[in-house]
Amino acid sequence: MRESRFIQMATTTDNRDNAQSIARVLVELKLAACVQILGPITSTYRWEGKVETAEEWQCLIKTRRDRLGDVEGVIRSLHPYDTPEIIAMPIVGGDLDYLSWWDQNVE
Repeated sequence: MRESRFIQMATTTDNRDNAQSIARVLVELKLAACVQILGPITSTYRWEGKVETAEEWQCLIKTRRDRLGDVEGVIRSLHPYDTPEIIAMPIVGGDLDYLSWWDQNVE
């Protein structure tokens, strides 16, 4: 098993219920082994020419590189934002037992 198969994706949303809905669907569909929800967090960003600040909840999604497109599709279908944050970061190492569990829980 190569660690580079694994990615952690992230998205933020406007409330806990939206974050929980995204998390539940991803895990139920076995597109993610785990989704951790952090928040509330404060995000400051530029949108439509103005600097905005908002309270958000962040989802950290444990998945595999080959499921990136499917995870993105679910996020887009459930997300309230016009332009949601959807990013992916490679996992370059980790505990092999944990990565094995991760792999077994993503189809």
